[in-house]
Amino acid sequence: MIDKNYIGKEFIELHKIENKTLKEGVIKVWVLGCERGGWKRIDDIPFTLLIPTKISLIEHTRRVTQMAISITEVRDDLDRDILIAGALTHDVGKLLEYTRKGNKVIKSEFGIRVRHPISGYELALRVGLSRKVAHIIAAHSHEGDKIERSPEAIVVHHCDFIEFEIAKGK
Repeated sequence: MIDKNYIGKEFIELHKIENKTLKEGVIKVWVLGCERGGWKRIDDIPFTLLIPTKISLIEHTRRVTQMAISITEVRDDLDRDILIAGALTHDVGKLLEYTRKGNKVIKSEFGIRVRHPISGYELALRVGLSRKVAHIIAAHSHEGDKIERSPEAIVVHHCDFIEFEIAKGK
């Protein structure tokens, strides 16, 4: 069963969020996504279905978060807690966009119609995460190209695409 303890063990960067309510919201959104998507475990979900990869969704999320955290070490004009929360949740919508079929993870019927930035935005608001975090989720991918991204969303967007482009090149 996926609960707050499971999420806390998988995403150790959670302890870097100082705001307790924000930290709890990050955990809640992952738990809700797992419940809604019917996931019993998430450690073997690939971070993308666009390219062959052995990088899991958890590993990708943690890498994006670690890169974002490192940027806060040289930029003091970013909201660190919001940035970390946004990085940790940017792909939570993939729990609805993907499904398991046998031993494979594939695009779900829902995911064919709604991409993860949109479903992740809705999940975030449903658990009470701030609009600032939800904005990062909605704006981290191509959907964000049509809006003005917050500074924190810019960071997550670029960290996410650094990860994708490097994985694509392998």
